[in-house]
Amino acid sequence: MTARRLQLDPFAIVCLVGCAALWGLNQSATKLAVAEIPPLGQAAARSAGAALLLALWTWARGGRLALGAATWRAGLLAGLLFAIEFGAIFVGLQYTTASRMVVYIYLAPFFVALGMPFIQPGERLGLPQLAGLGLAFSGVVLAFSEHLGGGSAAPNGQAWWGDALGVGGAALWAATTLTIRASTLSSAPAERTLMYQLLVSAVLLGLASVAVGESLPAQVSTLAWGSLAFQTVVVTFASYLLWFWLMARYPATQISAFTLLTPVFGLAAGVALLDEPLTLRLGIALAAVVAGLALVQRAPRKP
Repeated sequence: MTARRLQLDPFAIVCLVGCAALWGLNQSATKLAVAEIPPLGQAAARSAGAALLLALWTWARGGRLALGAATWRAGLLAGLLFAIEFGAIFVGLQYTTASRMVVYIYLAPFFVALGMPFIQPGERLGLPQLAGLGLAFSGVVLAFSEHLGGGSAAPNGQAWWGDALGVGGAALWAATTLTIRASTLSSAPAERTLMYQLLVSAVLLGLASVAVGESLPAQVSTLAWGSLAFQTVVVTFASYLLWFWLMARYPATQISAFTLLTPVFGLAAGVALLDEPLTLRLGIALAAVVAGLALVQRAPRKP
């Protein structure tokens, strides 16, 4: 197994920026599809489809997805957290905009930074890294400040409910990350870690969809099906597999910091897909995020 590295290298940075771009686009894609495909059913279908692709990919490479007796408890917990996280996000998008949702989801690095020292003392952030996280998040808040105040993002002034679900999703994402790093999953193959989450979430979200009485409409547009396919193949299968591979090899706090780029990409996707306004704030926010991430990447001085 490849040894864990103390700093991100250029390959990891390119991969993380690519993941952030895909996840930023994913919020707009989900928002487009949720108008036609019910949220819990959509999330369940996404997980089930990605699980099938992961199994086929592993089989084609000559491997097998033995879940293993040593990892099943941690795997079930990670899958449960994963299911609740995406249930909250998909339902929340019915009440708030993609731009608002992406801000709250990507509070996750702060929850990770708060919890990681308790399980990995060597990954404690120093003052420059903490300042970098603060600067980057300030840029994100600036970019979306016009979306954070009003209740017009949803009918009947219910945007706060979607916002709350977004914050909950961020906490659950961080809890999943910490669970993986603190358990036997930290040394398990990335495919196994992802498969636990996909299988458990597909079952739980599918049951939840049936329980609340969701049903597929008689007609679904090509755009909605395309959005679901993008979420399944590109985001949930390919990018998540890459994410867990990176998590097993690089410091979690540094990796999670790169997710702060995702809201900037999310705003760019909103401009293209949801007709949201493009302002000077995006450029200023991007500069703040890049500067903050540069601080996070600084290796702390040795005593």
